[in-house]
Order: sequence, then structure tokens, then C-alpha cells
Amino acid sequence: MSQAVGNTALAYARVWHQVDATDRILGKLAERIALVLMGKHKPIYNPSVDCGDYVIVTHCKRIRVSGRKEQEILYRKHTMFPGGLQETPYRDMMVKKPEEIIRQAVSGMLPKNKLRDRRMERLRIFPGEHSGILNANVMRSWQDGLSTRYDIPVLTELFSLTIAYMILTLSKLRHKNFVSDFEPEELPGAS
Repeated sequence: MSQAVGNTALAYARVWHQVDATDRILGKLAERIALVLMGKHKPIYNPSVDCGDYVIVTHCKRIRVSGRKEQEILYRKHTMFPGGLQETPYRDMMVKKPEEIIRQAVSGMLPKNKLRDRRMERLRIFPGEHSGILNANVMRSWQDGLSTRYDIPVLTELFSLTIAYMILTLSKLRHKNFVSDFEPEELPGAS
């Protein structure tokens, strides 16, 4: 039980990723976003556990599709009334709701199970550059498939709070005689 508590707590922590969709191919971007929403980039991935991260997509109006898909793609929805099938071409959807294009592509890449809706709630899409107050949460940014980490003071505060929580938990366990020979002062960064 010794160090597994800390490693697990840090591995399950959710991180905010920011993606710039400018001149990115829709399918490849949707695949990468789906992997992050599922948590497959983490070493603790389990298909039955929702351990994925948050993703913010900006500039969704500038996304591209390959080949003739711009003329061929149709988005369909049905009102459930007779004759209620509505088809919207890609170009019209790009003008009306560009964020819905990425949302449907990512939804199609996720597994069709009970965790799908919860994973889709962690996807935030914005047509322009401005992502509001959510931009303060971003810790990683993708530029052409490469991940860039932000080195901001909030990260150090987050990790110090996590270490403080681990020390508190371990001291409670020690008090209950679950951990007998572990001293909380031995943790790095604990002072």
C-alpha cells in the first residue's frame, strides 16, 4: 500500500487540454480528441473506468476535410414525425453550427456505451479563439499533434495541494494502525 496511493491519485487527476483546430483534418483531430476523452494516453487506462481528461477546441470554423467530403457529407436528424428527416450539407452546417461538426465526429469515435455521454460533457468547443474563463484551466496545448505543457504557478499549487492531501490521508491511515512505519515527513516537498 505504500506509494501506490500517491501514484494513483495523481494519475486519476483530470487535466485540461487545448486544441487549435486551424487547418487540421476533421477525422484525425476527432480521433485524437476521443483518445484523450477516454484516457487512453494514461498508464492507468481501463475501458470500464472514466479516467479521461477535459478538451477545449478553439477555431472550429477553420477545420478542414479531405477529398470531396466537403460536397458529400450530410448531417441527418429526424424529428420522429412522419417525413421528419432533415438533412444538412457540410457547408451549411459549417456556417450555422461549426462546433456540431466536431462534436458529431468525436461522438462517432467514442465507444457506444454508458460512459459516452459523460465523456462528451468534458468536450468544450468554441468557433473562435476566445474560450472564456476555461482558458485559465488549460495545462497542455496541442500544436500540429505535438503536446506542449504549460509551466504556470497554478500547477505547483495543484501538486502541493495533492501532496498535502496524500500526507493527510497517510497520517489518518497511520493513526488507524494501517501503516505503522511510514512517516509523512519522508514525502518529497513536505515541509
